[in-house]
Parts: sequence; structure tokens; C-alpha cells
Amino acid sequence: MQLGLYTFADVSPVPGQGVSPHQRLRNLVEEIRLADEVGLDVFGLGEHHRPDYVASAPAVALAAAAEHTRNIRLTSAVSVLSSDDPVRVFQQFATLDLLSGGRAEIMAGRGSFIESFPLFGYDLNDYDTLFAEKLDLLLKIRDAEKVTWSGTLRAPINGRGVYPRPCQEKLPIWVAVGGTPQSVVRAAQLSLPLALAIIGGEPVRFAPFFELYREAARRAGNDPAKLATSINVHGFIAETTEQAADGFYGPQAEVMNRIGRERGWGPTSREHFDQSRGPRGALFVGDPETVAEKIVAHHEIFKNDRFLLQMAIGTMPHDKIMKGIELYGTKVAPLVRKAATRKQTA
Repeated sequence: MQLGLYTFADVSPVPGQGVSPHQRLRNLVEEIRLADEVGLDVFGLGEHHRPDYVASAPAVALAAAAEHTRNIRLTSAVSVLSSDDPVRVFQQFATLDLLSGGRAEIMAGRGSFIESFPLFGYDLNDYDTLFAEKLDLLLKIRDAEKVTWSGTLRAPINGRGVYPRPCQEKLPIWVAVGGTPQSVVRAAQLSLPLALAIIGGEPVRFAPFFELYREAARRAGNDPAKLATSINVHGFIAETTEQAADGFYGPQAEVMNRIGRERGWGPTSREHFDQSRGPRGALFVGDPETVAEKIVAHHEIFKNDRFLLQMAIGTMPHDKIMKGIELYGTKVAPLVRKAATRKQTA
């Protein structure tokens, strides 16, 4: 199982508070560099177009990190494909792939926020059609140098080449979902790896989505064993579980409550937070042994090939994030990998 991180490069939505966008991006490059140094496998950066995030152009930031890393895979998490142009998305990540020596990936999604749709002139009534058409075009660009394609919401392409081509023969494209069965089935039918975001509730309730994915793949004539899966979650690692919980609660609660006010969710509480970091909850918060044990336990449930953790959420201090990354790579990862090896030889 690959182990990694993802973030949206959060900043304070209040101008003048917290770190500047400039400093947050510099910190981001340091975080990715350290993740590479401690042996983590993947780092993802999400695309957002809001004042509380600075990652509106993930490929640019990941390209900066590519120059400071050697092994870690660099992916969007996610690219909001519905409101972007697949030609440009492919070109940007093919360029990243060339700069990184073949370490780029795209995680395509419909987006958890809607700001990009009016920003780029798209109608939210076309939400589903936009994603389906643009994913189709992105796959055609990936699979052939010259493309002929037509749809209903974008001008056609008639035998045009798309350049540059990446180092990898096929640029990996994942489909990211938040719990929509139709999206799960689409990924299976297209034989694309699936990333499932779990940020609340009991993770075990999401296991049927992977079962649906594998069954839909079989029905489509695709081998489920060749299709990778990931779970993407929130959490934090510190020397002690108490330090991890006390340090992560404030920033994580502030973000979830802010988003909750926009979406009509009820406010969170420390009691709810502490329940969520228990064995059955969605938060992976604790000392290295606690987090490693929970990762292994959920791998038993999901049989996932990748695990991505969002630690840099809200206004988490940079030094605490760096310490968490160090512990993730030097303490958590060896424990998880040892457990996986033990299971394989059992």
C-alpha cells in the first residue's frame, strides 16, 4: 500500500491573519520535500478558487516541488476537470511529468465547491455532463497523440496533436469521488483507479462503494485486480496522542465549521472530534502507533492500494506539520509496511 499526503494549501480567509500566500506556498514546497526525504510515496495538491486556499494551480506548485524531490509521486487532489479544459490539464501535467522524470498523476473530480463554474463561465446545470464529456476528452488525449473528438459543451477537435507528451507511456488518471454511486460505476467502466474521500461518519459505511466499484469493473469486462483504490482522509500525527488531538482539533474544527455554515451542517464539538478519532471514526489522529494501527485496520476493510492523509488543514502551524510528516515517514510508514509484509508471509 502506498502512503502519502494531500493538502489544499490552506490560508486564513481573513486578510492579514496567519501566513501570507507567498509563505504558505514556500512552506508547501518544504513539506513535499520532507515527505520525499522520509520515504512517503505520494503527495497530492487540491485545486480550489477561494480565499481560504492558495492552490488554484496545482501543477505549477507541484512543478516547483519536483525540482526539490526525487522519488515521491506528485498528483492533483483534485483537478476540477468540469470547469477546466482537458487539453490544458493534460499539457500541464505532462509538463510536470517531464520535469519530475515520470512522477506526475492527475486525480480528476467534479469539485466539492462551485466557485470555479461561474469563474470560468460554466453553467451549474451542466454539472454532470461537463465532467463526463471532459473526462472522455482527457482520456482520448492521454491515449493518442492526435485527437479527434466532439461533444456538446466544448468545441470539437479534428485530428489535432496535443503536446508535450509525458515521460510515462500513459499519464495516470484517477477519478476522485465523495460518495456518488454513479461516479464509482463510471470509474469502473472506464478502468480508472478510484480515490474515495472520507471526512466524516464511520469509514466502514463507505466500504460498499469499493465493492460496487469492483463488481462494476467485472461486469464491464475489466479486471478489478488491476484497478487501484485509495482512501483520502483527515488526520494528524504527533509524539503523543494527546498532542496530536489538542493540536489538530482547533484548525480542523474551524475549517469544518466554516464549510458547514455554507452547507447547512451543524457545528462540530470536541466531543464529536474525540469520537471521530476513535477506532470506528473517520479521523486518523494520534501517536505513530495509534495511526499506524488504524491505517492497517482500515486496509483490512477496504483492501485499498493507497492511503492519503490530510494533515495540513486550516491554520496548522508549519513546524507541527513538518514534525507530523517526519513521524509519518519514519514511524508510521515502517509500522504499516511491516504489518503488510507480515500478512503476505503469513
